[in-house]
Parts: sequence; C-alpha cells; structure tokens
Amino acid sequence: MTVKLIAIDIDGTLLNTDRKVTTEVNEAIHAAKEASIRVVLCTGRPFPGVVPLIEELGLDKTDDYVITYNGALVQNTHTRESIIDYTMTHEDYLVLEKAAVEAGSHFHAIHNEGIFTPNRDISKYSVHEAFIIGMPLFYRTPEEMDPAVNYNKVMMIDEPEVLEAAVSRLPQALWDNYTILRSEPFYLEILNKSASKGKAVKALAERLDIAQEDVMAIGDSGNDVDLVDFAGIGVAMENATDEVKAVADVVTTSNNDHGVAQAIYKYALD
Repeated sequence: MTVKLIAIDIDGTLLNTDRKVTTEVNEAIHAAKEASIRVVLCTGRPFPGVVPLIEELGLDKTDDYVITYNGALVQNTHTRESIIDYTMTHEDYLVLEKAAVEAGSHFHAIHNEGIFTPNRDISKYSVHEAFIIGMPLFYRTPEEMDPAVNYNKVMMIDEPEVLEAAVSRLPQALWDNYTILRSEPFYLEILNKSASKGKAVKALAERLDIAQEDVMAIGDSGNDVDLVDFAGIGVAMENATDEVKAVADVVTTSNNDHGVAQAIYKYALD
C-alpha cells in the first residue's frame, strides 16, 4: 500500500482550536505534495469558505481538488469548476423546510449565493455559520425562494437539546431519502442521498485512478465517519468523537498537537 491521496477534514482536524494551521501541519502537507501525494480538503464549508486555506497550503494548482458541502460538490480549486455535483432541488427545499417546522427547529438552506433562512427570529447558529464560512445571510420565506435554484445543503440548527428533540421527530422517509448527519451538537446537515464525504472521495479517487487502499483520510466529527471508514488508512484525531474512532484504523494526536502532521509523516511518508 502506497498513499497517493490524503483527504483531510478542516474544523477540528486541520485547524487547531485557534482556527489556525500550525507550522508543523503546513510543512507536512507541503512534504506530501512534494512526494506527489494529492492532498484534498474535505469540508462542510462552501468554496469561498476554504479559499484562504487552499491558498495558504498551496492547494490551488490545476490538478488540485476540494470537497465542499460535506460531499455535495467536488471542485477543481484552480478553475472552481464542479466535477461532481450532488445537489438538491426546490422541491427538496420545500419538503425539508416543512419537516423542520413540524419538528420544531430553526432552519436554513445554502446555495452559491448565500444562506437563506425562513425564520424571522434568525438563529444565532445561522449567524455563526455565515461568519465562519464567509457567506451572506438572508431572511426569505419559502414563497420568496427561487424555484429554479438548486441547494448544496440545508441545515436544522438550534440549541443542542432543542435539536436533539427535533431530530427524534423527523419522519423515517427523510432518513431514507436524504443523507442526514450531525456535524456539531447544534447542526444537523441534510444533503442529497448521494452526497457524503466518503462517497465524494470514492468518486474522486476513481476519477483519478487511485485505489481505495491508497487513500488516507483524517477526521474528527460525525460528518467524517464514512470518510474515515472508506479510506485504506482511516485516521481519527485524538479529539475525535467515539463514532469516528470506532471506524478508524489508527488514532493520531489532537488538532492542538499537530495530529495531521503526525499522521502524514507516520503513515504516508515514513
């Protein structure tokens, strides 16, 4: 087994708790690139929310890719072209917005132009998401939404205990028809059934003619489970959730102790 592709989650994995890439991690990623290993960031963020990191790490060449919206899009970082697209329609939006209302949770939907919430009492978590990913936030009723627009993902967002109760009320049909994952205690992300980080990495690896056993993936949270599970070498951060550690092959150090760098040197470059 020779690692040819490293897929890395961003928040809680690549970034430390100060939301920075440490010098050690930056150097390890550059060492992997110099060894002709493809490095692909995998995130729930949209493309604009990862541009600074792509530039900082030198992952903006003509043959570099990024996985955004938890696998809904795979994009070339140089051209920004989407090469894999698993988005949702306006009809999906209406179904999911209604489900959020009935479950008792705040809600917002994201497409390339911004974040759109139908909640007049805009959730602080929608504001937080807009700040983190660098996208504008709009209040729009369902009737004001453009029927021609496709959505990269929608989110139920609320206080953890409120969201927990709301999740328990979701009908089984939603779980059957969509990819649903808890990325944070206050975030429930809902995507096209074909979208997930693991499925996106699998599709990209096949496109690049890279075998599954030659993929290494590093993650920490609920939206990284199938990513870490898919990889030939699945790496959980020390600060990862138990469900990520359960599917991982190995556990590296935490995001504050340069865990990504440790994993790259030990399993990809050693």
